[in-house]
Amino acid sequence: SMASGTSSEQLDFASVQRDNPEIERRCQEVIDRCWARGDTNPIISIHDVGAGGLSNAMPELVHDAERGAVLELRRIPNDEPGMSPVAIWCNEAQERYVLAVSPESLGEFEAICARERAPYAVLGEATEEEHLKVADEHFGNAPVDLPMSVLFGKPPRMQREFDRADFVRQKFSTSDIVLKDAIQRVLQLPSVAAKTFLITIGDRSVTGLVHRDQLVGPWQVPVADCAVTATGFNSYCGEAMAMGERTPIALLDAAASGRMAVAESITNIAASHIGEITNIRLSANWMAAAGHPGEDQNLFDTVRAVGMELCPQLGIAIPVGKDSLSMRTVWSDKGLAKSMTSPLSLIVSAFAPVKDVRNTVTPQLQAVDGSVLLLVDLGAGKNRLGGSALAQVYGKVGSTPPDLDSSLLLKRFFSTIQSLLAEQKLLAYHDRSDGGVLASVVEMMFAGRMGVDLTLDAIAGDDQEVIAALFAEEAGAVIQVAADDAEQVMGLFANAGLGTCVHRIAELNHDDALRIRLGGAILAELPRLALHQSWAETSYRLQALRDNPSCADQEFASLPSSEDPGLNVRLTFDMTENPAAPYINTGARPKMAILREQGVNGQIEMAAAFDRAGFEAIDVHMSDLLAGRVTLDQFKGLVACGGFSYGDVLGAGEGWAKTILYNANLRDQFAAFFARTDSLALGVCNGCQMMSTLKEIIPGTENWPRFVRNLSEQFEARTSLVEVQKSASLFLSDMAGTRLPIAVAHGEGRAEIDDDQLRACITDNQVALRYVDGLGNATEQYPANPNGSPR
Repeated sequence: SMASGTSSEQLDFASVQRDNPEIERRCQEVIDRCWARGDTNPIISIHDVGAGGLSNAMPELVHDAERGAVLELRRIPNDEPGMSPVAIWCNEAQERYVLAVSPESLGEFEAICARERAPYAVLGEATEEEHLKVADEHFGNAPVDLPMSVLFGKPPRMQREFDRADFVRQKFSTSDIVLKDAIQRVLQLPSVAAKTFLITIGDRSVTGLVHRDQLVGPWQVPVADCAVTATGFNSYCGEAMAMGERTPIALLDAAASGRMAVAESITNIAASHIGEITNIRLSANWMAAAGHPGEDQNLFDTVRAVGMELCPQLGIAIPVGKDSLSMRTVWSDKGLAKSMTSPLSLIVSAFAPVKDVRNTVTPQLQAVDGSVLLLVDLGAGKNRLGGSALAQVYGKVGSTPPDLDSSLLLKRFFSTIQSLLAEQKLLAYHDRSDGGVLASVVEMMFAGRMGVDLTLDAIAGDDQEVIAALFAEEAGAVIQVAADDAEQVMGLFANAGLGTCVHRIAELNHDDALRIRLGGAILAELPRLALHQSWAETSYRLQALRDNPSCADQEFASLPSSEDPGLNVRLTFDMTENPAAPYINTGARPKMAILREQGVNGQIEMAAAFDRAGFEAIDVHMSDLLAGRVTLDQFKGLVACGGFSYGDVLGAGEGWAKTILYNANLRDQFAAFFARTDSLALGVCNGCQMMSTLKEIIPGTENWPRFVRNLSEQFEARTSLVEVQKSASLFLSDMAGTRLPIAVAHGEGRAEIDDDQLRACITDNQVALRYVDGLGNATEQYPANPNGSPR
């Protein structure tokens, strides 16, 4: 890649690749269908297509088997026939895989592709001779014809050189900073402030295996340190993922920024029950303006610090990564040459297996009287402010950044936290990063809706050290432990050699406020709600620019007070009772068609739910019905699954319905199924929109609504509180009055229905659920009602 602006503007924009996630989904379904066959898997070998396109992927595929290949260029699927042979062979279009399939399995593989509507092409055959030939029947030649040894020989390594240099760093003085002003400024800095506007537009519930997403607690506050998913529907083991990045530090010390990025990824993922630190693997994403003065030096120093020093000391591998070494753009503005250069950035993603997802802790403070907050300070009291959020909000960078001075301290910290998780001694946990201890503590307050008295005597000797103690972004974490456990916990850290790093810094108060104390004096007292509003305002302003501003206003105005219980559960039935048990015991498992269309991704969790409820779940693709491989009269029920059918374009569910309504055979099948008195059907997400569009062939549905664009004009992924109504629903019988949180993820979830139809639905007991607020009141307020549906 080259620096933007070094060629032509036209080429800069032409280089952008187009994505097609629905094709990726279909490819994934083919791969899943293949590996699920175990020993009869038709795929012998597989490779993704990335850098270099097919010119890299296909030779690597056959080279791994010590083979060559004879291929035909014009068999490559291509909607732009004007491309040159080199462009067809080398372009880096995504959502592609190259596979080796045995000839006797090819028919089976092709049938799977046809069922999943996944485009594929047989490009040629592997050869025993280690030679690559790519023929072009259009021009009657072979644009590629060479021995594999030429392709996979050892080319000279790229070499870069630089003259080591340094620069004068600016001093950053905190002597004139007013504490309350600093708190407000830091809480509104985008890297510290709430990210709700970004989080709620992404689906975080698909698979049904998500244990921990970004939004924490009854009030859904975006403060989680790591993501945790379960490995299956019948186990508690799982996997965790977390990130670390400290790019601003690279302006002062690039190697320190790399060490701190790794440290942050580990202090984040430590909130999950992993066990040994060596179970963690890292992915490293390097970004730099290579060739720019000083940046090659920074890149070299950081790679050496992370890859050759820190990670080997920690016993952690970096098996995968990515680099973008053209992080500089140049342009001309009214005859003036301008440029923008990004500092070196290392983004570290940590991932690890989790022993028990239930032992994950979050930043949500627990209402345990007498509990205390402990700071584990891996910076050992240095409180360096260079590159911090505090320096940024005052227009400075500073001189001395935080650093991980000892890998041993980090290892001992991780091991001790893991022991406390296993013993369930941690009530809450939050790492220290952007915004320092101040940000960590207030985010814990927001998640738990509680006040805290923060006492700085153990970490600040006098008034001059208060700002640094509160806002330094050294590695570490804040933990909440019960009063009875505090001494034991501090003893564990002391035994691990961290005794001087652990300090009692806070306890809960009943005043719903943050009080900052030093030497008995109160330095600041701020209401928790006012702090939360400051922290949430940046997200609100961005949301109001992008979405329906009225909805953004409602969400900001609804920041919950202490009286709002948030998400809560009220059950009117016994959860331990299984009404299907008498039928399961007789061996009667009615067949349920788990129906999906191209792009759907919710079928596995749907099958798991119906399997657990006593049905025999059977995978049915719409292509099966169209081809006559399956008919609906074989089933007692069908469920149209959720997910991104037809790439989730607007009205995708309606498009799915029209493949039924406009096909005589399918229309008759579905109409006959719905007319039966012994059948049941369910539609979820796009499947729900599909079902509502089929109402002309479903008896008794003349008053059903259409589902249209959300009032917020945005995809909404929320955990919403709903109340079960008394209705004719088979699925919700004997559950009226139950109130419970459910996952919603939709762009078109608003029920469009006129008043007469709505009254008729209510009269006929056809309203099964309604959105309610934390107190159980039916609501149209956003985001408790995420789409604007009436009543």
